[in-house]
Parts: sequence; structure tokens; C-alpha cells
Amino acid sequence: MLNNVMKRSHFFVIIHILILLYITTRGSCHVARDVAKTTSSRDEMRPLPIRVGVVLDLNSPLDVMADFCMKTAVSDFYAANPNYNTELQLHTKYVGSVVDAYVAVLELLEKEEVHGIIRPPGYSTEETFFTELGQRVHVPIISFTARSSALSYTGNHYSIRTRPNDAIQAQALAVMCRGFEWSEVVVLYEDTEFGNQFLSHINKAFEEVEIGLAYMVAFPRSAEDSYLLKELNKLSTKQTRVFVVHMNPSLGFRLFALAKSEGLLSEGFAWIITDSISNFMNSVDSITRDSMQGVLGVRPHVPSSDALKSLQQRWKRSMILENTTSSITDLNVHGLWAYDAVTALAIAIENIKPVNASLFSVKTTRNCTEKRKMRISTLGPKLLSELSSTKFTGLSGDFQLVDGELRPSAFEIFNVIGTGEKTIGYWTSDRGIKTELSQSTSTAQLKSIMWPGDSVIRPKGWAIPTTGNLRVGIPSTRGYKEFVDVIIDPTTKHANATGFSIDMFLATLEVIPFPVNYEFHHYNDTENIDWTYDDMLHEIPQRFDMVVGDTTIWAPRAAYVDFALPYSESGVILVVKNKKPFDMWIFVKPLKWDLWLTIIMICIYMGIVLHILEHRATNNDTDSSTSKKERARMVYWSPLAVLAFPERNMVSNKWSFFILLVWLFMAFILMQSYTANLSAILTVDQLKFAFSDNYYIGCQEGSFMKQFLTEQLHISALRLRTYSSPEEYHKAMSLGSQNEGIDAIFDEIPYMKVFLNKYDSQYKMVGPTYRTGGFGFAFPIGSPLVSHFSKAILDVTQGPNMTFIEQKNFGPGYSSQDPLSSSISQQTSSLTVYDFAGLFVIVGSVTILALLCSETTVGRKITDMAKHFICNCYHSTTTQVNSMENANGDGDSRSHGSLDEEIHHSTQNSVSNPEENTDRLVIGEMELREIGQSNETSCAD
Repeated sequence: MLNNVMKRSHFFVIIHILILLYITTRGSCHVARDVAKTTSSRDEMRPLPIRVGVVLDLNSPLDVMADFCMKTAVSDFYAANPNYNTELQLHTKYVGSVVDAYVAVLELLEKEEVHGIIRPPGYSTEETFFTELGQRVHVPIISFTARSSALSYTGNHYSIRTRPNDAIQAQALAVMCRGFEWSEVVVLYEDTEFGNQFLSHINKAFEEVEIGLAYMVAFPRSAEDSYLLKELNKLSTKQTRVFVVHMNPSLGFRLFALAKSEGLLSEGFAWIITDSISNFMNSVDSITRDSMQGVLGVRPHVPSSDALKSLQQRWKRSMILENTTSSITDLNVHGLWAYDAVTALAIAIENIKPVNASLFSVKTTRNCTEKRKMRISTLGPKLLSELSSTKFTGLSGDFQLVDGELRPSAFEIFNVIGTGEKTIGYWTSDRGIKTELSQSTSTAQLKSIMWPGDSVIRPKGWAIPTTGNLRVGIPSTRGYKEFVDVIIDPTTKHANATGFSIDMFLATLEVIPFPVNYEFHHYNDTENIDWTYDDMLHEIPQRFDMVVGDTTIWAPRAAYVDFALPYSESGVILVVKNKKPFDMWIFVKPLKWDLWLTIIMICIYMGIVLHILEHRATNNDTDSSTSKKERARMVYWSPLAVLAFPERNMVSNKWSFFILLVWLFMAFILMQSYTANLSAILTVDQLKFAFSDNYYIGCQEGSFMKQFLTEQLHISALRLRTYSSPEEYHKAMSLGSQNEGIDAIFDEIPYMKVFLNKYDSQYKMVGPTYRTGGFGFAFPIGSPLVSHFSKAILDVTQGPNMTFIEQKNFGPGYSSQDPLSSSISQQTSSLTVYDFAGLFVIVGSVTILALLCSETTVGRKITDMAKHFICNCYHSTTTQVNSMENANGDGDSRSHGSLDEEIHHSTQNSVSNPEENTDRLVIGEMELREIGQSNETSCAD
């Protein structure tokens, strides 16, 4: 029984234990279920973390500041927005080199699975690598310090820069310099990749406003003070006085300290710093700031706000607590750009709907190694899209991305004065320069500026170098001393010069409104025969500050020098030997021999015809006042005599008169043609010239003519021979190409006027005039002296002293107003006795022959013999004519009948009146004697 009791008790104990276990287990399950429910609800309320990688260099003070600002931005943003469903988490990698940066980015993408990367700027190779990597894995690569990019945004959408592009700042600088009326500037920049990119931006911006870059000096990042001093000393010898400085702060501050010691921050100079230095002015020490007094600066405008002041205070406290020795003691805009970049990411992430844990898809890529597997983010494209549309007002100003870059706001223009900076105006891309952001103005209305040297007068931007006199280069040549004649003082070795070009230079110095101290330096000691004017011009500005002389303004030379306005005639001409046909028989040359022979034959023919026509009239005309002897003689010479004695009546037959009219008409045409042709031979024909490819051409040594003739006129260089003086030209032209001389000269008008003036009418100018710029003074490209000398040259050439200067060097009568008058007057010189000696020989010979025939016995005998011969010929001709008349019937009978009647009538009268008859008989006898004598004389003639 006891055993049964014991069994029962054990059973109840077991049952009780089981019941307790059941109850305990059930309660525990409920508790576990409740705990699980509580944990699940808490997980659902926690924001979803979105990882973004950051790569920083803690050796860089700028990155230290950026690290603080980005962490502060995350805490400030989510403290202000505690109910956001997402949370930006920064995964920072600290690196010390470019290789470390590569590895850090790959680890962030592989292990941390970040959806974006914030990195500092690197080299273009680094930028290209990261950009292509971001493009492949669809992860935005964000930079808050990259000034510009060598890559185009069109094919690289995942590259984001949360700061303005340097091209915008270059526009602001260009507008400033244009407003201050500076025609050229010197750019001093850091010899790095970003420095070179800035140079391209500023070059383009300055070209748009027509401002030249006189010099561009690159400084290595690690340049020592000795190198900086060397370059600054070079700048002190230049004329440009406006300097734009773009380099890192440490290098820039050292440069200003040295420039101050070299006197380059004195009155008359202007210095402008870009934001690469301007953004760090709040960290500069007092000594450096003192050396920058009067400097102008440009930097992005940061609006004042309570949040900005709070961040600045926290930054200072962190510097004190961490006891960090950083060169950046005050917060600047780079930290604000980092702060705003993180804020923009947080806003963009929250705006992505929906966001879940499935943010990556696994794909194999080959951008690094074949074995490496990279995860392609599905959140990256959405994040990029939201970033591009995100707009808010950040600590640095309005935040908005345009084509992957921060949209620029206003730039602040300030002046370094005392222990701080004074804001004198602002610049915006749409409204230009203004004194206040709400106003529009210009640089002329900016607030007062204190320039270097404590000057309130705006610098002109240029000045004559104070380190010495203006170095004026002059050519030393062997010929054409009328333009430049160099005389070297044997004691001092200084060059003195005279000539037309030198007188023009001295005359312009009297007109320029500021004093110029100069010193002549000659080029070429006349021993080097291979020197050229181009070689001399290439010595600008290294050896000469300007070149004065007979230097031609020519387009290819404009690539390396600037010219003032020309002061002489312009043009290239061809001069050949004046092969005039002047000789003693020049009067015969207007007509050819066949025409002369034809004229003589026509005169003889008309004389014969007129003799026949006038024979009968001469016999019948008894009342004529002209004797038969004289009439017959004039008939013989009537074709010529009618020209010499047009007022006399030399013929009586109407047909003879008609023939003479026709002859006069023909003779008039012949005389006019002869006169015109002789005039053409003496004048117009001298201008005819046909250039031959076989000609050897002379040109001036050292000039640009050789290149001009070969390149523009395509004359073979083998046919060009150079000479240095008019005498050498003349000698070569006299020899001709057959004797190692030349056939023609190609040279500029001023030289050829001197040449033709010296050798009178032996040469002539032919062909067209080829354009050149004339003689001018040469300067360095962009030199401000160009405009001043150009204006002075206009005043001199159009003033009363120009004629005096020309005639002093070239002689009386010289004038550049008509470049061809002098030469043409030489080649149409007066005719000489020799030119018509042949005509005088003919006249003299005929005169001497007449005297010999009339006054000497031999001459008279020869003349009598000729007369008898001609008389016999005449009688035979007369007999033939009379026989022909007798054979004529009626006319002759009527003539003899009338003669008989007259004789009969005379006989009757004599019978009726004896006295009268006696008188008539006497008169008749006298007439018969005269008739007989005239017949004898006519026969003798």
C-alpha cells in the first residue's frame, strides 16, 4: 500500500512538473513572440542607409577642412530632417598618393558597394580613369574642387563638379580689364594641368574683348625663390604693367613677397589674383598681406547667413580641440562647396522613390582585371537624375547643376587694403559688373580703389621700362644711306644714325605726349652678307624694344611683331633699262622705208602729171603776172611747194587744182600720222615692256623681296641676284644677264625713286605696282607704343615739316605725295642734238652742195653739163608734144587762124598810125628778144 502511495505521489509530481513546464514554455513563447514583434517594428522605423564613398588626402589642409564640413553636413541635415526614410552614410578612405586613390575607389565599389564617390581633383589620367569607371558601374563621381574638366560632359554624365567652371571666372576677368581700358595683360600661372586649362579659358575670354596676352609665364609648383626672382626681373623690363596671377596659395604668396621687394608693386602697376589665391586670403599672414596692398581679387560671392557663422565657429573650435596645425585657419568656399555637395546628395537620395534593399545587380566587367567582379548600381542613375534636378539655397549660395557643373552665381571683386579686403563690386554673367547685387553699373562706377603704391590713379597698363633707355634697333647696311646711315663711335662704340627713317623717328618723339629716353643699337656689322631684316625683327623683344629703319610692313611679319602706321610710299615696282630708239636717224623711224619710197614716187608722179596739165596753160596765159619760167619751175615742184607756200597760186588749170586738193588731203594725213608716230616713239613706246622668264632679276639684299618674288610672283630663285646699293644695281644692269649682270630690278618705290633720280633717263618703270605696306616702325606684339607712334606718324606726315624732312634727305623737288611723278619725269627727258643729227646732216649737206654748184668753177661746169642734158631731154619731149598737137586738127587750125588774124590786124594798124606802129615795133622787138632769152634760159635750166 505504501508502494502504491509512493507511485501515486511520483505520478502527481511528474504531472505537476509537466504542467509547470507547459506553462513556462507557453509563456516564454508569448514573450519571444512579443519581443520579435517589437524588434520587427523598430527595424521598420529605422531609415535605409545609402552608402557614398569619400576619398581624401589628410596631408592636404583643404581635404582636412572638407572632411569636417562633409561630416558636419550629414549631422546637420538629419538633425533638421529626423523623419527621412533614407540616411546618407559616408565611407571615407584616406590616401596619400594617386595609386592609393585608385585602390581606395576600387575597394569602395567592390566591398563597400557605394552608390557615389566624392573625390578631390587629380590629374587628367586619374580623372579619365574614375570617370570611365563611374560610367561603367553607373556610380556618380562627384568633385567639389575640380576647376574644369578636359572631358566633355556629353559622353561623361556621371562626372559631377559642384563648383563653377574656370571659364566663367575668365569672363569676369576679361570684363574687368576691358572696363579699365587695359589693352594687354601678363598672365602668371602655375605650370600644372589645371593651370594650363585656365590659360586656355582666359585666352579665349580676352580675345572676345580684344585684349592681348603680352606674356604668359608658367611657374613650377615647387619653384624656388631664385627662379621667381629671375622671372620677375624679366617682367620689370617689359612695357606691360598689368599682371593676372593664377596659382596655388603658397606659391602665389611667395611670388608677391618677392615682387614687392623688386618694386613691381609700386605706382603704375596693376595686379589681379584669381580665386585660386582669393579664396585663401583669410589665412594669409600680415607680412604677405602687406606685400599685396592695392591688389585686386576675384572670387565667388558667399552670402552671409547664420548657418554659415555657426559652421565657421564650429570649425574654429574643432581646430582648437584637435590642436591641428593647418595653414587654413578660417573656413573658405571650398569647405562650403563640400558641405553643399553632401547636402545635395542627401536631398537627392530622399527624393528617390521607392528605395529598397535590392540596389545592386551583379555583372562582370573588365575595366580593371579579368577576375574582378564589379557591381553595377541600379540606384546610381536615379541618384544622378535627382542630383541634376536638385535646387536649394546652400551655404555657398544657390545650388543648381547645369551640364554637370554648379551654376555660377555672382563673383565678388575686392581690393586688398590694410589688414583686410574691401569689396568694390560684383560681376554676374547676365548683368555684368555692379557695385551692389541689386544694381547695374560699370568699372568706372566701382567703389574707390587703392592701387599699388598707395595710388588712387588707375594705372595705364603699360610704361616705358625704367631699368634703362628704350632699345631702338637700326639696320646697318652698305647702301641706300639716304634712309639709314649708321655711324659707330670708335671710342664709346655707341651707334649714331642719320637718314630719312631716323628723322621720322625723331619727329614722332616730339609729338608723343610723354618723354621717351632711347638708345640706338645697330644690327649687322656689314660683314655678314646673309643677314636679313627678318632676322633683325626676330630680335624683338629680346634685344630691341622697337626697330626703326627702312623696314617694310609685310603680312608674314605680323606673326611676330606689330607695326605702326607707314611713313613712306608703298608698293613694289619693276625697273628695266631704258632701251630708247634715239639715234641720229630717229626722224626717219616713224615711217618705214616702203612708205618713204612710195611718197617720193607719188611726188614725182604728180609733178609729171601737173607738168603735162600746166604746159598748155603756161603757153596760153600771156597776161599772168608770173613769168613762164617761174610757172614752169613751180609746176615741177608743186607737190612739195604747195605744202610750203599754200597761199600762192601755183597752177592755173582746174584739173591741176583738183589734183593738188587730193594731194593736200593725203599729205595732211601723212604728216599727222608721222607726228603721232614720232610722239609715240619718244613717249608711249618707252612704257612697253614684256617680262621674260629668261630675265635675271636684281633685288635688295637682306630684304623680303627674295621671298616675295619666289612665293607671290613665282620667279625662280636661281634667277635672283641681290645687291645693296644703287651703284651695284646700275653696274649689274649695264653688264646685262649675259655678263653675270641682270635684266631688271624688283624693289620698293622709295628705293627706286632714289635709283632713278641718280641715273636719270637710263631706266624706266614698267608693269603694275604690287602692294606692300610701306616702311614702318616695328614693336613687340601687343605693345601699347604702337597706337601712340601711329598717331604721331599721322601728325608728322600730314604736317608742314614732312616736305623739309624729305628734301633734306633726298634733295630738292622730292615729294612722297606722288610716288611716280619723279620717276616718270626722268624717263621722258628732253631730246638732244644727237637725236636729230641725221636731219641736220642732210640739211647741211644740201646747203654745202648748193654753194659748191653755185660758187665754184667745177661746180658750175657740172651744173651746166646737167642743165644741157636736161634741156636736150626737154626739147625732145617738147617736140613730141608739138607734133601731137599739130596732129590734132581743129584746135590747132583755130589757134593758127586766130594768130594770123592778129598779125593782119596789127599790120593794118601800123599803116594807119605810123608813130604808134613804130612804138609797137620796138616793143615787139623787145618781146621777141625776151622770148628768145627765155627759151635759151629754159633750155639751160
